[in-house]
Amino acid sequence: MELWYTEQHTEHARFSIKIDRQLISLQSEFQRIDIFESAEFGRILTLDGLLMVTEKDEFIYHDMITHIPMATNPKIKKVLVIGAGDGGAVRELLRYKTITHIDMVEIDEEVVKVCKEYLPVTACGLTDERVHLHFEDGLKFVRRKEGEYDLIIVDSTDPFGPGEGLFTKEFYGNCFTALNDEGILVNQHESVYYASYATAMKRAHQMLKGCFPIAKVYQAHIPTYPSGHWLFGFASKKYDPIKDLDSDKWNQLGIKTRYYNTELHRGSFAIPNYVKEQLEDDY
Repeated sequence: MELWYTEQHTEHARFSIKIDRQLISLQSEFQRIDIFESAEFGRILTLDGLLMVTEKDEFIYHDMITHIPMATNPKIKKVLVIGAGDGGAVRELLRYKTITHIDMVEIDEEVVKVCKEYLPVTACGLTDERVHLHFEDGLKFVRRKEGEYDLIIVDSTDPFGPGEGLFTKEFYGNCFTALNDEGILVNQHESVYYASYATAMKRAHQMLKGCFPIAKVYQAHIPTYPSGHWLFGFASKKYDPIKDLDSDKWNQLGIKTRYYNTELHRGSFAIPNYVKEQLEDDY
């Protein structure tokens, strides 16, 4: 008997991966958590049936959500990561010796426990002394902060269920307040290829643009995410991700990456026409 994991991207499109075995399945207070083993993509994390991470292509997502802001401002010291229970974003941030403090806020402690046990490739940095874990609602956490962070990374799930509150105008406004005068915010921006995802992407970009003087969209190709064409949002009070990129300084750090490089950094902001058309006057 064959076992397949299938995610329904739209009413008319599905994505499937052949599964060797299921390693764990549990229902937390917030969501169902599953880890599967596959020949093609290695271990796979799903939440409420939606694919979050695979061992094979996680490096693409985590490279692009962390190194873009870090190369734009290599002086970043204090970071807030919201979501990211798999630990991949934190792992990449810890490669910078200049970072002294990371607050990671994840609403579901069970996700972190499961990833520490079954996905050490991403969760390996969560016990580092620079990392401070907070198991609570990211929306409530950020309300209490003012001018505290150089960088906020919003590595949330999709805009429904436990992650729904992280796609609101109030949340992005609170993030603006929590950042210092040079602060940068990066978030996962969904996709634009399917209509249902495009709506969420446009709404997120409109809210970022309404809060920050600099707001741009950049992209990456992530094979296991819906359509494979995934977007990120970059917002800042001061830094432009293209004009302020210091390629020489970042390259001198000697950080070995599998996806990100400074040439790709610039190119990732050159978005296709069909994305520009979706954003209309907001880009």
